[in-house]
Amino acid sequence: MEILIGIGVVVVVVIAGILVFVGFRSPEAADPLQSRLAEFGSREKPVTLEEIEMSQPITERVFLPIIRQMGQWATRFTPEAALEATQHQLDLAGNPGNLGPREFMMIRIVAAVGIGGLLFVVFMVAPEKNWPRNIGLTLLFTALGYYFPQLWLSSKASRRQDEAVKALPDCLDLLTICVEAGLGFDAAMGKVNEKWANELSMGFGRVLQEIRLGKTRREALRDMSARFEVSDLTSFIAAVLQAEQLGVSMGKILRIQSDQMRVRRRQRAEYKAHQAPIKMLFPMALFIFPTIWIVLLGPAGLLLRNSALAGIFGG
Repeated sequence: MEILIGIGVVVVVVIAGILVFVGFRSPEAADPLQSRLAEFGSREKPVTLEEIEMSQPITERVFLPIIRQMGQWATRFTPEAALEATQHQLDLAGNPGNLGPREFMMIRIVAAVGIGGLLFVVFMVAPEKNWPRNIGLTLLFTALGYYFPQLWLSSKASRRQDEAVKALPDCLDLLTICVEAGLGFDAAMGKVNEKWANELSMGFGRVLQEIRLGKTRREALRDMSARFEVSDLTSFIAAVLQAEQLGVSMGKILRIQSDQMRVRRRQRAEYKAHQAPIKMLFPMALFIFPTIWIVLLGPAGLLLRNSALAGIFGG
């Protein structure tokens, strides 16, 4: 018995010695934080201010600073109300290119001067010098150049609003599913922003960012409603804020709003379908019917021209 105990002690001591020896000889475990920092430092990134500046595209390095400087000078003579209205129109369009009101006003001035100046140079080198007509056309195209960026911004805002109206019912369905599954309203908006990539989902993402930066949910949602100016979205946000204030179940409110938005979308589709015959009337009367008359009556007219009846009618 004592021999077996001695053999067991010797085996345990040998195994312990082997484990200690292997432990000391094994390489040290790498710190994951240090390895990530070393990987980040080994990446090919600009390390100086000049390299960071040169790594940006030429539009951000050259053109935008020039436009901003010129915009600062030009907007000194622009009323503050006009700048606020321009900023509101940029918000409705989704802030394309991250332009501010000063930059956009300067783009309008540059477009007007560029188009008008180019046309004036063309008239100067033209052989025919009709100065009243040339000056009138130059002023007309200068005004068109000044108005064209505004027209582009309005069309972009309209497309953004139409996209938000089309995406709202599906967005409310996803919000309803997430809230009824146990998520909070903020987390449900985060799911909408994560799953989709449209103007409405990006609007909810901006709401979440503003909430993280210190805005209340009420203020962030009202600002979102002002950035879209869509009646369906405005009524939905008003219902959500009222439910939050009165303590009504958010899932029930979202379910009701989702059903209402689907009914409105169907009514909107029926309304556009009823407008289709009237909208088709003018192209048919101007383009389709004359072509049909030419195809049908053209051969008959040629036959009458070569027949004996042409002499009776003085042909």
